[in-house]
Order: sequence, then C-alpha cells, then structure tokens
Amino acid sequence: MQKIIGGFIFAVFLLLFAQAGAMAAEKIIFIPLDNRPITCRETWEAGAKLGYDMVLPPDELLGGRDRTGDSEGLWRWLEREAPAAKAAVISTDAMLYGSLVNSRNHDLDENQILARAEKFRELRRKFPRLRLYAFGTLLRTLSSPSHSGGMEPADYQKYAMQIYDYSVWRDKTDMGVAKGSERRKLKKAEAAIPKEVMNAWENRHIMNYRANEYLTDLTRDGVFTFFLLGGDDGAKYSQTHYEMRHIRAYGGDVGTSRFQVLSGADELGMLMLCRAIHDLRGDIPFVYTAYNVGEGRDIVPKYTSETIGDDMDASLHAAGAMPVSEPSRAEMIFAISTDYTGRLVDANSPENTRKPRQGTAPFVNMVRDFLQKEYPVAVADIAYGNGADNALMAILSKENLLFRLKAYGGWNTATNTTGFLIGDALLGRHMQEADAKERMLTRCLDDWGYQANVRQALWGYMSSLPGDGDGMNLKEKNEAMIAEGTRLIVEFAKKNIALPDGFPFALDKIRLTYPWDRLFECEISYRG
Repeated sequence: MQKIIGGFIFAVFLLLFAQAGAMAAEKIIFIPLDNRPITCRETWEAGAKLGYDMVLPPDELLGGRDRTGDSEGLWRWLEREAPAAKAAVISTDAMLYGSLVNSRNHDLDENQILARAEKFRELRRKFPRLRLYAFGTLLRTLSSPSHSGGMEPADYQKYAMQIYDYSVWRDKTDMGVAKGSERRKLKKAEAAIPKEVMNAWENRHIMNYRANEYLTDLTRDGVFTFFLLGGDDGAKYSQTHYEMRHIRAYGGDVGTSRFQVLSGADELGMLMLCRAIHDLRGDIPFVYTAYNVGEGRDIVPKYTSETIGDDMDASLHAAGAMPVSEPSRAEMIFAISTDYTGRLVDANSPENTRKPRQGTAPFVNMVRDFLQKEYPVAVADIAYGNGADNALMAILSKENLLFRLKAYGGWNTATNTTGFLIGDALLGRHMQEADAKERMLTRCLDDWGYQANVRQALWGYMSSLPGDGDGMNLKEKNEAMIAEGTRLIVEFAKKNIALPDGFPFALDKIRLTYPWDRLFECEISYRG
C-alpha cells in the first residue's frame, strides 16, 4: 500500500511539475514602440526572466532613431507567430506608422492608417483565443524647439512655442475655464502661426486621433483584451490633454477593465506586458501607494497632463493590480519620492546635489520603516525629471537600503518612471533573486549613475574630441564616447554602489553604449 501511495504522490508531483513547466513556456508576442533599450529589450526581458517564451520581431522590422519601422513586415511576422501564442502585447504605433517617432513624421493618409488598424479585426477573427493587449499614443505637444530632439517636422519645431501657446488657450477654452484675456490670447497665438503650418499640424493630429478612436471602437467590439492609450509628453493644458479628455469620453462606455487613457508613452509596453502576465497567471496583486510629504500625489509633473496620483492609480489598474488601504495587506508598496513644493526641474540641474532637500529625510524614514517591517518596497524617484535625485540615492546607498528594495526607477519623465517601475516590481516578485537584483543594478546605473551624473560629464568631454559629432548625433565620436562613458560609469559604480553578497559579476564588467547615437539615453550591459 505504501508503494502505491508513494507512486501516486510521485505521479501527482510529476504532473504538477509538468504543468508548471508548461506555464513557464507559454508564448507571448511583444511588439515594442521602437528598438530603444527601455521600450524594447528591457521590457521584453521582464517576461523572459520569468521563463515565458517572449517572442520579439527581428530588429530590422523595428523603428529606430533614423529608421522607419516596417509596418507591413511586422503584420506578416505577427501572423506567422500568432498561432502558438497565448498573448500578444502590441504597439499600435508600430503597426500603424512604423514606430513612435514615425507617428510624428509619416506621410500616410487617413485611409492607409485605418486600413492597417482594421487588420486587428482580421487578426482577432483568425486567432479568437489569442489575448491581444494593445497600447498606443496620442501625439505629444512640443513645449519648445529643443523638446523635439529633431523628431518632428521642421516647421513644428520652428513654431513650437506659438503652437504650444495656441494649444494651451484652446484647451482651456474648450474646458470652459479660459478668461476673456486668455480667449484673446488664443486668437493672437493662432494668427502667429502660418496657415500652412497650422493646417499640417492639425491634420496630423486629426489623423492620429481618428485612428485612436477607431482602435477604441475595436476594443468596444471585443477585438482587444485591453487597449491602453497614452498622452505623450503633454502638459496640464495642451493639445495632448485636449485629446486625452475627448478620447476618454469617447471610450467611456467601454469600461476601465478594458480601456484606459493616461499620460506617457515609453512605459506603456511594460504596463501591458504586466497586465498580460497577470491575466495568464490569474494574479491580481494587492498594492499600497505612499507619497512623500508636501504636494505628494497632487503634483502635476513636467511632461504630464494629470496629477501623479491619478496617473499612478490608473496605471496600477491597467497593470492588473488592486489598491489596498493598509501596507500590511499589500504584496508591493510603491513609495513615490516627489519634491516637497512640487517645483520640478531636470536632474542635470545644478540644484541636484547630495545635500538633502526639504522632504528627503521624511521619505528615507518612511522607506526605512517599511523595510524594517519587512514589507516589499519599490521606490519611484521623481523629484527630478530625466534622472535620479542624488541626495536621496546617496543616503539609500550609504545605509545599504538600495538592494533591500524590490525595484527602483528614476529615469525620463515622471510617468515613464512610475509606469515602468510598476511592471518591474510586480513581475520581479516572481523572478529569481539574482535576476531581480541585476535589473535593480541596471536602473541604479542608468537612472542615477548615467542620467543624473555621467551624462553631464560626457558633454564636456565630447567637445574635446576631434571629428564630426555632437550630443544629439555622436557620429565619428561614438566609439570614443563609449570608452569614456564606460570608464565613468564603472568609476561611479565602484564609488557609490555596494553590491550584495553573491552578485554574479563584478562592477568592472559593466559596458555602456549609445544605441540611438546620442547622449540622451544609454544601454547598460554586462560583459562575461
């Protein structure tokens, strides 16, 4: 009898093991906005490190900085990969325009765009069991010519300030909050923009908006399991905010369990991958969100159209998480570090020193208290834009708190940071500890080491190099900048980051490159 019982138990064990293996090998298609590290490889990797069969298109099909993605090629590739997949996380910008950048520069007409959008309906008909998680963007509103980075038509850059002013007064007028003087400013701003420039700008926004309306219709019809739409680089009052308000109202009957509109762009793929994996696992994680003292959740960050609190709530919902009112009930605590006054500047500001600011000590105390109670904590470092808070990170590192965190983020815009962090933290719960720690190191090196420190030093070094190239187009200086950037990031890491015991590689294995041939972003890798 004991042998029979033992054999039965062993058989059950083998069955459970086989089922677990089958789950881990489930195939997920991921089509990113473009081939930048954060939107592509680093998002893809979050699923791959969990054991999913993460399928990514060949690089030649993806959009790059100066390369239009191959939309038609992506559609053919998707149809080949779809039969065996459980879920597909898809950038609609890639499928309609080629990439995020090309959504701002294309010469397509509206019929071509809508014809590509209609292919999603055919995809649903052919593969009715495939879960489709789509994410798209509403066009950004430039706040200045330099905001473009050379990635909009030249006329939009030339008249960026006038177009921005026009969009502010138009948005406020449409909302019914504009004063008489502001309505007069609307007319003045419109008159300052050449008619041909205004017509081209409006036509491009109209085409993009109508395409997103159509994708919302597809969601209403059950084509998408979830459609997440982001307002790219907007402001509290702007054309982007205007369109966000209207598209949210248009899709109001779809329901937030299948359709969400929030600020941001680069983080959307991570949020949808997180949602897809939660759905596949049948997992609804409980989360608690804590904000720093001061303005806290009511801050409207730079390049964002809504308060960080509202955006965070919507992002968590989109990712498939559920908020709870007590940290003791949470599977993850998100601690959000904001500036006490709500005044936001970029991380390359001279203000970003290691001297603690008002609010630094209370935030560190809050994080320390959570950790002492053995709560799982992820930190969103958004007191500055486009990089980490040096004072906060220096204290967390000095007190050996960094690698006690489950995840950290401090890159790019505030919502880029919080959205990517949500996926990094919630998916990281299921990773091997070494994998989660490696991702943690990458964020510390990129967001703190590079974005807030090394990048500034590289601008000065670059000017001393012979040959053609500048910070926006490295050209002949690329290889020399790789060598110097790698030297500086390794030096920074050795001075500032203490790796936990048993880390799989040494800090001198770090390598830094510039995949888009500019200093704005880097890629961190670890040589064998």
